[in-house]
Amino acid sequence: MMATLDTMNPVSVVLVDDHALVRQGFRRLLEDHPRIRVLAEGRTGLDAVELARQHHPDVMLLDMAMPELNGIEAAEQIMRLDSRIRLMILSMYAEESYVRQALRVGVKGYLLKDALDLDLAQAVLAVANGQSYLSPGIAALLIDAVREGREGAPDDPFERLTQREKQILQLVAESCSNKEIGQRLGISPNTVAVHRANLMQTLGLHRTAELVLFAVKKGLIKPE
Repeated sequence: MMATLDTMNPVSVVLVDDHALVRQGFRRLLEDHPRIRVLAEGRTGLDAVELARQHHPDVMLLDMAMPELNGIEAAEQIMRLDSRIRLMILSMYAEESYVRQALRVGVKGYLLKDALDLDLAQAVLAVANGQSYLSPGIAALLIDAVREGREGAPDDPFERLTQREKQILQLVAESCSNKEIGQRLGISPNTVAVHRANLMQTLGLHRTAELVLFAVKKGLIKPE
């Protein structure tokens, strides 16, 4: 049985989103509740992993489309670091494949940013207490997938990419060169080029501009 938090103690939260104004708005929503204490804020997926290492909060709120690591990649690393941290994804996109990936790596909450009037603080408290919390639109999406027999179906070429290829896709979309990507990931530029060619073949794309558009549609990066 999953342990629940003491209702008398504050719930500690770390908030990671690459837009400062968005973070400020979320922080105000959370700190209006007397039981929630925001420990720290970050901007990138790498920030999220480091803040998890430093603070080990009860709950972390992760934007889906963060620089360097997206929300799911950051969540996966955080779960390996400390599986007791409860993770929530905040996203602009109701993308079924992303929701399934997030739940698969252990994310407990998935909220659409346009539905945050549902009460972000209550969602955080629910997740902190061991419950799962999905925006109604996300829950309906998963129910429809089950009804139509699409649950887990490998119909999205993005699902066929390896984790490394997904990392490279995001960094290419962020305008990083092969050399820069290699330095970040600790691999050679030639290896990056091979991964890049493979992922483009898998996705059926032929130009960098198409990769960028694909990454935007998938919520890996935000449109300028």
